[in-house]
Amino acid sequence: MAAALQPRRIDLDDAVLRPFVASDEAAVALALQDPGILRWTAGTAVISTPADKRARRWLEPRIDGWARGNAVFAIADATTDQVLGSVTLRDVHRVPDQAVAAYWVSPLARGRRLGARALDAAARWGFAADGLRLHRISLDHALVNEGSCRVAERAGFRLEGVMRDYYVEPTGQRHDSHLHARLATDAVPQPAGS
Repeated sequence: MAAALQPRRIDLDDAVLRPFVASDEAAVALALQDPGILRWTAGTAVISTPADKRARRWLEPRIDGWARGNAVFAIADATTDQVLGSVTLRDVHRVPDQAVAAYWVSPLARGRRLGARALDAAARWGFAADGLRLHRISLDHALVNEGSCRVAERAGFRLEGVMRDYYVEPTGQRHDSHLHARLATDAVPQPAGS
């Protein structure tokens, strides 16, 4: 069993990374209406749940994710606290000094480079001595999910290669995937929003 993590809050200029709470359900439900979020990040268990219960199904394991060794952040508006997305560092130290990143941004917040800024902030914390003390954070996305590729690159995650037929949609359709990674020793990228 993975070691529990102490929940954190990370402030960005116009947003905050914070743990999910039960009252985020309405904002998550709104985000899960987006076909892209459902296709690329919701997962089979959520998609197979009736639409009116999907947000709760998605949210419950994320609320207690920290206790299970996953750094699960809501990306929330700094003023209203409304959830605008999610960024997660999971499988923390399953392979020594490594984690896997995942993210999505609600259609309400796209175009602000919020995903890249949140991913960069989570990675910086993940590498920090007062954070997770990681050396490597990887992520993958289907090649046809070009928006996810832009987020990864803007957050300093270098393309390492293509994994053939790696991503499987809930429909069973397979896609080649890009593998990206960022190391603690990589040159620190400019802030992702610049």
